[in-house]
Amino acid sequence: MREVLEQVEIWRNEGKSVAIATNVKRDGSSLRPLGAKMAMTPNQEIAGSVTGGCIEGVVYEEGLKIIKDGTPKLLHYGVPTEDTPWEIGLTCGSTLEVFVESLDSPAWKEIYPALLTCLQENQLAAVATIIAGPGLGKKLMVWPDGRSHGNLGSAELNSEVSSWVQQKIDVQENTWAIFTLPGEKAETVDVFVDVFVPVSRMIVIGAVHIAIPLVTLAKAIGYYTIVIDPREAFATRERFPHVDELVTDWPSTALEKLRPDEGTYIAVISHDEKLDNPAIKVALASSARYVGVLGTRKKIPNRFDALRKLGVTDAQLERLRAPIGIHLGAILPEEIALSILAEMVTAKHGLPKTQ
Repeated sequence: MREVLEQVEIWRNEGKSVAIATNVKRDGSSLRPLGAKMAMTPNQEIAGSVTGGCIEGVVYEEGLKIIKDGTPKLLHYGVPTEDTPWEIGLTCGSTLEVFVESLDSPAWKEIYPALLTCLQENQLAAVATIIAGPGLGKKLMVWPDGRSHGNLGSAELNSEVSSWVQQKIDVQENTWAIFTLPGEKAETVDVFVDVFVPVSRMIVIGAVHIAIPLVTLAKAIGYYTIVIDPREAFATRERFPHVDELVTDWPSTALEKLRPDEGTYIAVISHDEKLDNPAIKVALASSARYVGVLGTRKKIPNRFDALRKLGVTDAQLERLRAPIGIHLGAILPEEIALSILAEMVTAKHGLPKTQ
């Protein structure tokens, strides 16, 4: 939704009706992931994409129908055969199901204000939608702390889906599942969960040499990058021409101002404890998804003792990746940077610590 939100808001402010198409099921590979969205209006305006071009035209036509009658629809696309050469299909050999709905539906109207706030404030949350079965199009928005908003049709289904959604929030995975409705009929519904992951920020404590390739690699895969170091001789634009933000404040103070969230990944690598440890304390008290510190394995106990003296709890220390990075036998700064970024990726997808 983040990819089309700005344009959707422009259209809504102009009083235009909007339909949203979402990739919800697939068999095989595709150019766009589950959760990819395409927004459209009756004025031949389109934002986003569900495949990169294969089926966008027919999805747009279906979107126009849904804007008119308000009924959501699950569309199925596969590979055209010799018997059905007229069908619109995918050239990659995969199958894809796309759920199309109107933003004017009661379900969207109920959750949209909360979702808009979530996206604008870079918060982590998820939305579960019934894409097949009774209650088609109903939605339940779920936060990591267990709060929810919306209704899938019954308290029992809301509770079961909410628990499942929280598991998917932990691993930041868009997927779908089948749930059995309460009652004697044992009807089922297909539910798609759309996890809205905050924009990934990588905050580096220490403008040291390793930080240079670390910023370069992180930028290549889409991280918003911030380097913090009070030593102005190190934290310069000449050394970090590609970094998004260069902060020369005291690290712990700067971190508090930056308010690390579920989309924040913090690499503490200055190798100066008076800079590192107060910053680690702030980082571990936040909801940052990843916190790692550079150092040798034999010095970890001393590091932990120093952090405990600062008031860091054992539960918080469990979150600390120390020493930072996945073991790759890295020696060169570029190799160490790669090992750090690889570990951040495992944390992003909810994989356990490797050390």
